[in-house]
Amino acid sequence: MYRTHTCGELRIQNVGEKVTLAGWVQRVRNMGGMTFIDLRDRYGITQLSFNVEQDAPLCERARKLGREFVVQIEGEVIERESKNSQMETGEVELKAQGLKVLNASAVPPFTVDDETDGGEEIRMKYRYIDLRRNPLRKNLELRHKLAIETRKYMDGMKFMEIETPYLIKSTPEGARDFVVPSRMNEGQFYALPQSPQTFKQLLMISGYDRYFQIVRCFRDEDLRADRQPEFTQIDCEMAFVEQEDILRTFEGLVRHLFQSVKGVELPEFERMTYAEAMTKYGSDKPDLRFGMEFIEMNEIVQNKGFKVFDDAELVLGICAKGAGEYTRKQLDSLTDFVKRPQIGAQGVIYCKVNADGTFKSSVDKFFNPDQLAVWAKECKAEPGDLILVLAGNSSKVRKQMNELRLEMGSQLGLRSGTDYKPLWVLDFPLLEWDEETNRYYAMHHPFTAPKPEHAELLSSDPKSVNANAYDLVVNGVELGGGSIRIHDRDMQAKMFEILGFTDQEAEDQFGFLMGAFKYGAPPHGGIAFGFDRLAAMFGGTDSIRDYIAFPKNNAGRDLMIDTPSIISDEQLDELNLKVETDK
Repeated sequence: MYRTHTCGELRIQNVGEKVTLAGWVQRVRNMGGMTFIDLRDRYGITQLSFNVEQDAPLCERARKLGREFVVQIEGEVIERESKNSQMETGEVELKAQGLKVLNASAVPPFTVDDETDGGEEIRMKYRYIDLRRNPLRKNLELRHKLAIETRKYMDGMKFMEIETPYLIKSTPEGARDFVVPSRMNEGQFYALPQSPQTFKQLLMISGYDRYFQIVRCFRDEDLRADRQPEFTQIDCEMAFVEQEDILRTFEGLVRHLFQSVKGVELPEFERMTYAEAMTKYGSDKPDLRFGMEFIEMNEIVQNKGFKVFDDAELVLGICAKGAGEYTRKQLDSLTDFVKRPQIGAQGVIYCKVNADGTFKSSVDKFFNPDQLAVWAKECKAEPGDLILVLAGNSSKVRKQMNELRLEMGSQLGLRSGTDYKPLWVLDFPLLEWDEETNRYYAMHHPFTAPKPEHAELLSSDPKSVNANAYDLVVNGVELGGGSIRIHDRDMQAKMFEILGFTDQEAEDQFGFLMGAFKYGAPPHGGIAFGFDRLAAMFGGTDSIRDYIAFPKNNAGRDLMIDTPSIISDEQLDELNLKVETDK
């Protein structure tokens, strides 16, 4: 055996035992007559001791070891004279009696420690070294536990885990596909799945009434902190269910994960319609850990001679509790924040409610104290509070105010990582109209059913139809989304027609599904959770990258294996592809 114990296993009760450890050299400390080595593996660190008086040659060999050497050590477990309460093995050390170098190591490009000196790019290039660090190891352990607990819950609820294909048919709806050329079918391509959507519906038609899969999905889209070109979903579908069945079942899953993995009992899952969320928070994924609901102020601020307000389609305010002491520098920074190109506001109007009940605003020239008092009453602002106001186009100003609200929540410490507020957002519009292409697009996907009471409106007033869809939001992060599906062939054909598909296009792309509907499709619906996002939330960060063993960078590149890359002319010929390059 290479080892009898791991480097995180030995305790005071092991004193006197002869053991063998194997791992990586974390650090070597030469203390004159003694040499100490911290030996690391996935399970922890054990201190090794070498005494020059007892075995000078062995001690000399130990001093020559470098960081990240892979070694095997034999010895006796002894009690440490200087105990380290910060280490789980800190009461003992291994008195070395034998040393074998299993593999030498070059000097690593950065320190393999919790606080490393390696920049992000170099750590991604040497990801296999970065993964040795405790923070990443703990992240992957967390991800593993989430997967195990998901499977436990789903199995207990009689779900079957069934794999679906990775080489599927490309469709134009949704994000861009990654495509794979077929060597045996010249000029034809597979696509990598953006989700197993149609396959899980076919499984419902096949009679497997409770399906799930922790599945890899692929989208060729621009990247950000919570997006990767390949990502993982907890994908689920149920037959013979209505919306309430789905919500209750998967509230149970989320509660189970928070309780079993984090020891957190979630509060009641609030529910809110899409329309209410957009009106109150300007977002379909509002963070409910704090208030600052939007106040529509048109009636109290317009026609007072201030052109910015008078010309605006919508004037919105929020009340930032306790921010009335903001300095001019802080207020100017808020103006700079909303003027950022990704937000796009012209500026922000403020009104301080001073501790003595007086007012100080950036528009004192246009509004007298009595009028500002009406602002305060409408916004429920008290002495010490700050009112912030944006004005402009209705849809734009709601999005801008959403960003400002979140920024104020962060500045005031209201977005605590230890407080969780789950929310179901319901009743999304089924369709959205695109002015450029002059057509409707599915807001969720083309297989989403309308609310039963809106089904008749599909023919007469499509824009007014609400979807039988739902998103699960926790702390402003969309963790999951799904819908009740269309299971009627005629309704699915109508949906394709509204989306601008010709009969032939619908048949070419989804004929297999339409055909299956002829053979007894049960009512069904489902949901998919972003597994990477879930792991990142449980880990207390916004970025999913460090919860994926081998992620891509923001350009979609894997710096470690240097891909995407050019393939040979022979491979291109086999695939009947030609790539023109500038010489």
